[in-house]
Amino acid sequence: MVEPKYKKGIKTFIYHLLVLAGAFVMLYPLLWMFFSSFKPHEDVFGLGARILPVRWVFENYPYGWAGFGGISFSKFFSNSLVIAVVGTIGSVFSSALVAFGFARIKFKGRNFWFVCMMLTMMLPGQVTMIPRYIMFHKFGWIDTFLPLIVPHYFAQAFFVFLNMQFINGLPKELDESAYVDGCSRFGIFRYIILPLIVPSLATSAVFSFIWSWDDFMGPLLYLNKPALYPVSIALRMYSDPTALTNYGALFAMSSLSLLPILLIFIFGQRYLVEGISTTGLKG
Repeated sequence: MVEPKYKKGIKTFIYHLLVLAGAFVMLYPLLWMFFSSFKPHEDVFGLGARILPVRWVFENYPYGWAGFGGISFSKFFSNSLVIAVVGTIGSVFSSALVAFGFARIKFKGRNFWFVCMMLTMMLPGQVTMIPRYIMFHKFGWIDTFLPLIVPHYFAQAFFVFLNMQFINGLPKELDESAYVDGCSRFGIFRYIILPLIVPSLATSAVFSFIWSWDDFMGPLLYLNKPALYPVSIALRMYSDPTALTNYGALFAMSSLSLLPILLIFIFGQRYLVEGISTTGLKG
């Protein structure tokens, strides 16, 4: 029995209405923060759950951008970009290289080392926090970006596993043909594998950038100088519980801190969806 068109229309309307209601509930905290960045200090919490400001104040953005301690948020943003971009480059390349080794090169103990790598994903970060701090302290890396960047150049288990699923889905005949033509293993990785796993690399890059940009505990442990603080620490330092905090300016900088993540997600969304949806599928 064919369902009448008006019933389909009603179901479609109800479906979209519920989706919009759910999206509003999810986005409400972000909307409240964004519009609170245009409120006077006394109206931020005085208006309760009201989203739109009664009086629009645009001075919160230049006031917040001025920062604190003579350091503007341009410095904090540049620090975050250096940590996130340089770390992401190392994480994506090293993880792809390790994944190629596990997926295409047969060596003694490969399965054992692969299991060891996967077990590191189950190890809480709090367990390695103190040993890593002691190690970096002995290296003389405290108060530098090195503890936040260098570990990314030794691959990350999640990205290795993600890339391996893509590489395992590629025909091995491609490698054999390139090898017969005189291509080295690194050449196969550079000219054959990398161009074919772009969705996986883009997915790794998006996740790595977001995790580095949002990282709070790492900079809190290794950085002591305010001039080295990323945005995540600067936002926390901007709020002073012992003094009057300008929450309008704080929310203004919090809103700006979301822009890089939103841009990365928007431009990498196509690769992100493709990378997740095709992981594990055989080609």
